[in-house]
Amino acid sequence: MPNQISAADWGRLLLLSAFWGCTFYFVALAQRELPPVTLVMLRVVIAALALNAWLLTTGQRLPGDPRRLGQFLVMGFLNNLLPFALIFWAQTHIASGLAAVLNASTPIFAMILAHLLTRDDRLSAARAVGVMVGFAGVAVMVGLEALHGMSEGLLGQLAVLGAALSYGCAGIYGRRLRGHPPAVAACGQLSGSALLALPLALMLDQPWTLPLPGPTTTAAVLALALMGTALGYVLYFRILAASGAVNLLLVTLIMPVIAVLLGAGLLSERLELRQIAGMALIALGLAIIDGRAGRALSGRG
Repeated sequence: MPNQISAADWGRLLLLSAFWGCTFYFVALAQRELPPVTLVMLRVVIAALALNAWLLTTGQRLPGDPRRLGQFLVMGFLNNLLPFALIFWAQTHIASGLAAVLNASTPIFAMILAHLLTRDDRLSAARAVGVMVGFAGVAVMVGLEALHGMSEGLLGQLAVLGAALSYGCAGIYGRRLRGHPPAVAACGQLSGSALLALPLALMLDQPWTLPLPGPTTTAAVLALALMGTALGYVLYFRILAASGAVNLLLVTLIMPVIAVLLGAGLLSERLELRQIAGMALIALGLAIIDGRAGRALSGRG
């Protein structure tokens, strides 16, 4: 049977959605002065340093087992280095609205992979319907204008789909790290991705030749690294351990809702009818996946 999402993990899922819903904005700010691979490197290196400092102050430590260290490297590649680089590069070629629609395909990939590769996170008809309804809600909320230029930036679109597939693979592979406390798993993953990203950025971007970033870019990088990455991945591994890969990756359906609400609440952007309709579809899809409302209405729980 698929893992049930507890009320506490729904709260964590919403919080993680809020953190990650802000990252597209931070990336847009930072990419005005920093190339994609350097931005990926700064994001994971700063986050890894922050979590290593946290483990040191709390008396925790990374395991020294070479097998575990190899798993951290694989997870860092699948969940950080590859998807971050693909999405950051794609955002220089396609609109952010289109990127949001494509990124919301993550739970579909995860659902298929979990059904094929796991025994306890199997595909059910209700969950498949729920994910598709939620995905439709994302498309409605973003609107048809996001589809303009679909013939352009094809490589950018494929890059975001590749990132979504990589996230889905990471959600399945990350089950190997469920025996660790969330902070240890997050620190190990980010340390692994930092070890991979640092030489790549040095080789491709030669960041020492770049001008020093301004205060806005610096603030965006720090927010991206500390809130959207270090703290975000502690929540990620907590939800993964409790609720499974598919339920965890529902976060990509909720992120566009958070972004729209933040724009309406903080930037005085107008909330349109299609966005409200899209949010309603997403809420319906999540309710179908959760299942408790349906069981209550039918008198079975």
